[in-house]
Amino acid sequence: MESIYQRIEALIAERGMTKKAFCQQLGISTGNFGDWKRGKTTPGTNKLIEIATFFDISLDWLMMGRTPKREMVNEQQESYFFDDLGQLNCQIDQLTEQEKVFIRDYIEFTAYRKKKKKETD
Repeated sequence: MESIYQRIEALIAERGMTKKAFCQQLGISTGNFGDWKRGKTTPGTNKLIEIATFFDISLDWLMMGRTPKREMVNEQQESYFFDDLGQLNCQIDQLTEQEKVFIRDYIEFTAYRKKKKKETD
């Protein structure tokens, strides 16, 4: 099984970058990067988000090596989470606390990616 470091290393190579250039662009010390390689530490949550954004990949793939399941995506024209008025199409009390936290985190992550994309454009 590939480690997070091995997936990052493959992405760096795929982009034709040096590891040093990658570290400089993302503000990662070479010492920390070396610790990731040795398995001593792993990137923190914020750094994982930055790396996923930088390479335009999913966090799920970066962290676990799993590709998103396409069959879970609703590609129909019908409402998914929101009705025609932009309201939640589910009852909030039907969600577990863990599901609520996930939704909040995902919204924050999406906003972060949009902000980073605007900064680079």
